[in-house]
Amino acid sequence: MSALDTVRAAEGLDAYLREVEARLDEVVARYPGLVAHVGRSALRAGGKRLRPALAFLSSPVDADPPLAGGVAVELVHMATLVHDDLIDGATVRRGHAAAWREHGPEAAKAAGDYLFACAFSILAEAGDPVLVSVLADAALSLARGEAMQRLQRHDPDTTIDAYLERCALKTGKLFEAACIFGGGSAEYGLNLGIAFQIADDVLDCAGETIETGKVPGTDLREGTPTLPLLLAAREDEVVRAALAGGPKDGVLVRVAATGALERSREMALLYASKARAGLDGAERRAELEALAEAVVERSF
Repeated sequence: MSALDTVRAAEGLDAYLREVEARLDEVVARYPGLVAHVGRSALRAGGKRLRPALAFLSSPVDADPPLAGGVAVELVHMATLVHDDLIDGATVRRGHAAAWREHGPEAAKAAGDYLFACAFSILAEAGDPVLVSVLADAALSLARGEAMQRLQRHDPDTTIDAYLERCALKTGKLFEAACIFGGGSAEYGLNLGIAFQIADDVLDCAGETIETGKVPGTDLREGTPTLPLLLAAREDEVVRAALAGGPKDGVLVRVAATGALERSREMALLYASKARAGLDGAERRAELEALAEAVVERSF
């Protein structure tokens, strides 16, 4: 049985994700209009629903699964994708036209804001201020991470520590929130998110469109200093110049030739290992350990 099969076999997970999907449809359609229409387009683009799955797998086996938390964390994730594509000028998301490309920049901006608002609305209805606080902290971290990415753009001298901090803010904190919503390990969620982002950045350099939902080489074209690009830039002046804004032709081949992809995968495995180390006492430990493996291998 593969790692992904182990995760999917978790009793009750499929039913929970179907319930999350139905609730997402309901929440987004609550206020009919253009922003709801754009939001439904984002929903139809699909996704792995990894963050709600994390909330479920982190929850006690004999307790009601965290539906409101799973829906809210996915709404925030969707909102960030809509806004990120607009900011970056990305035209494709998971094989579909990006929201801003299909509906216009202003509609996409408003729709992203709407999805954020929907997330906090559903948590407010649940009546638990702690959950609202957790998601607010994650949303603030997302904003800080985005600002950090803007400052690091086209900077091949970005340190690895600064890159990892950005991964924690932009990806890890929302994974962490999902785990907290289920009553699980925040340490596991944060480190899993970092591992996930490193693996995502490797796939972007390796040309894997299906897994990332982005056109390959997006990070290089946008000057976003990811781990494989930074490691390669230390050894190859052509890669360094490309990351700084120079010519990009043939650069991904040069990145691969430096061994930066393999070294980056090793870093992702390290953070996956750190995630597993934070699972003491987890009831669904086998599934969560398997998820840490699947995230790095990106077999889903």
